[in-house]
Amino acid sequence: MSDAVDAIIRQWVQERPDVEGDLWPVQLFARIQRLARVVEKSCKAAAAAHGVEYGEFDVLTTLQRSGPPYALTAGALVKASMVTSGAITNRIDRMEAKGLVERIRDTGDRRTVKIRLTDHGHEVTRAAFADHLGNYGRLLAGLDRDLIRETGDGLRQVLEALDDTGID
Repeated sequence: MSDAVDAIIRQWVQERPDVEGDLWPVQLFARIQRLARVVEKSCKAAAAAHGVEYGEFDVLTTLQRSGPPYALTAGALVKASMVTSGAITNRIDRMEAKGLVERIRDTGDRRTVKIRLTDHGHEVTRAAFADHLGNYGRLLAGLDRDLIRETGDGLRQVLEALDDTGID
């Protein structure tokens, strides 16, 4: 079976036969890019069904999985979501206006502000996360679970080789 990436590679080989030996990384990276677009589109739609943007969903789930008291500093959220501090501030502002999170001052250090899930934020997160997992399951329903595990293991190795383990 052939796909769009195979067609792109064939076109490059036709146009620039001199780079044929250098095209091997395209096999992986172009497919990762295409896969990311497909998944992101589907995830955005699933989040929107709950009245949140996909980036807001990321903040909600990050707070939820952090465990009680479901609160993190903006800096911790920046690190977890890989966006700029300005972007996270805008995201938090929108989420606060929706009643999903609240800013609370640390009792030990009033300079420190934490972002905490509200009760409404917990409700939205529970429902949206269940739909998110269902969405992922639907996207991969036609594939063998061993293939999914093996592909995940292979991608972990690629990320490790690129020194992106996400572990500090």
